[in-house]
Amino acid sequence: MAAQSTLKNMVLSLTLVCLVCSALLGAVYVVTLKPIAAASQKTLTEALSLVLLPQGDIDTQPREAELDGVRYEYYTQSLDGERVAVAVKSTVNGFGGPLTVLVGVSSEGVVLSTKVLSHSETPGLGAKCQTDEAFIAQFEGFDPAERRLAVTKDGGDVDAITASTITSRAYTLAVQNAVNLAAYVTSAAGLPAAIAGPENRGNGPSMAQAAPAASAIFRYSIQNLRRRRYE
Repeated sequence: MAAQSTLKNMVLSLTLVCLVCSALLGAVYVVTLKPIAAASQKTLTEALSLVLLPQGDIDTQPREAELDGVRYEYYTQSLDGERVAVAVKSTVNGFGGPLTVLVGVSSEGVVLSTKVLSHSETPGLGAKCQTDEAFIAQFEGFDPAERRLAVTKDGGDVDAITASTITSRAYTLAVQNAVNLAAYVTSAAGLPAAIAGPENRGNGPSMAQAAPAASAIFRYSIQNLRRRRYE
């Protein structure tokens, strides 16, 4: 009987401990839920402001679209009622795991800027995709109609990070996928756009025809984006 009583007490004690721990974890979750959500929203807002145009209204409500069997999350920017750019969350497989890049693309298909949101790349090597200014700056103002979005080793116009070709390829692919998705959703919205590539450009109204207000700021937007990166 003594053994049964001891076992019963142990079970009851463990159950009580589990219940208390569960209650504490639940309370911590509830208390931290709003601050975490607010911090995430702040991080997203800052990232959007870095990759989109310096002027215009940014809609921070995510939208979704599917292209080639892959679902993407994207955000829109408008100026005087015209959509002038989108920011696409583009995820690919890097050297160490998933690499997610936020890519700003103008309504004419030109890359505005990029920002790494998350990665699992090797510190000191592939992880430089988040800090190597020379590498990141290559994508600012990159027009796929005039240059090829691929690393130079693959015949493209993007200089890879030293000793990190796989990461550089993945980053560039993420940008290319974002450009394609931006073209897709822009066309779906009734604005002129084309999948990146010289052979697919020039078949519709120009950006100046589609959104006069946007073309007025586009001439200096890239310089402003670069300036903000260093502020």
